[in-house]
Amino acid sequence: MSSFPGNAALRLPTPYLLFLGDSVEGGYAKTAFGLRDWAGDKCIAEYRLAPGTVTAGLPMMSPAAAYAAGARALVIGVAPSGGGIAAAWVPALVEALEAGLDLVSGMHVRLGDVPQLAAAAAKHGRALIDVRVPPAGLPVGTGRKRTGKRLLTVGTDCALGKKYTALSLANAFAERGVDVDFRATGQTGIMIAGGGIPMDAVVSDFEAGAAEVLSPDAAPDHWDVVEGQGSLFHPAYAAVSLGLLHGSQPDVIVVCHQPGRTEILGAPGYVIPSLEETVELNLLLGRRTNPAIRCAGFAFNTGDMDAAEAEALMDAESKRLGLPVADPIRGGDAFKKLVDNCLG
Repeated sequence: MSSFPGNAALRLPTPYLLFLGDSVEGGYAKTAFGLRDWAGDKCIAEYRLAPGTVTAGLPMMSPAAAYAAGARALVIGVAPSGGGIAAAWVPALVEALEAGLDLVSGMHVRLGDVPQLAAAAAKHGRALIDVRVPPAGLPVGTGRKRTGKRLLTVGTDCALGKKYTALSLANAFAERGVDVDFRATGQTGIMIAGGGIPMDAVVSDFEAGAAEVLSPDAAPDHWDVVEGQGSLFHPAYAAVSLGLLHGSQPDVIVVCHQPGRTEILGAPGYVIPSLEETVELNLLLGRRTNPAIRCAGFAFNTGDMDAAEAEALMDAESKRLGLPVADPIRGGDAFKKLVDNCLG
């Protein structure tokens, strides 16, 4: 990322100890997994509490052991619904401050608003760093057509690969010599990229304006690959998705999906929409600010499938839908076809 519209470039203390709390749902550990996969050189260990079962596959270390091994910050790597800091986590976070680690959080709740953390940080001279803080002075969206090209990742649900897809596409564009920036819209993406705007922390009236600030006018051949958030079908998070869709004004969308998922994450009883319905709704609403919007294809998260099964499914779905279907992490010819169609 060559520039940082919105938040200034972050300077976070590294390496990290990734804190997984007491989570038993991997879908809420996007921050830990994202940092492991895209900033792995900065992650040396993980720390979790009972009865937590989620792991990033890193060595388990206490805060003191991690500090001795070189860690300089504990990053809260889980983001449960609502973005709160659980009371059960506080003693472990205080332990980290006492061990010499700064705290980095992408939660909605500010670290300094937790009295025990504020007191421990002051006592031990440690920093409390909140990433999920939007810049001041964001404008209301205008809908004005901007120069440059934009791609937005959208999804059938939240937490299924929109960030990974955007990062993979931005890297693939760059490898082809395309002038491109990854535009981060969530706390993990911001930690990876070093800047961005946490869209779900922006007041709704300024959501589209924030997306306009994030992806400003650019050269005609420049691409902004914008990290998507939530889903238009999520009963809680659709507002963020719509503001981002209108404000980013994408020329291209890529629909992200996890085969086998049947219900919206965190909303039992709400079924996952079909791929066709997802394309239709995103294009219908996206045309409000960019009548030329198109869908270039689909990104499947097939991490829980073997290679042959994943390839067969994606090939069949590509033929059925008439567009490229690929897993950006698996790569291969299918992903090359998706990149071709995005740029084409």
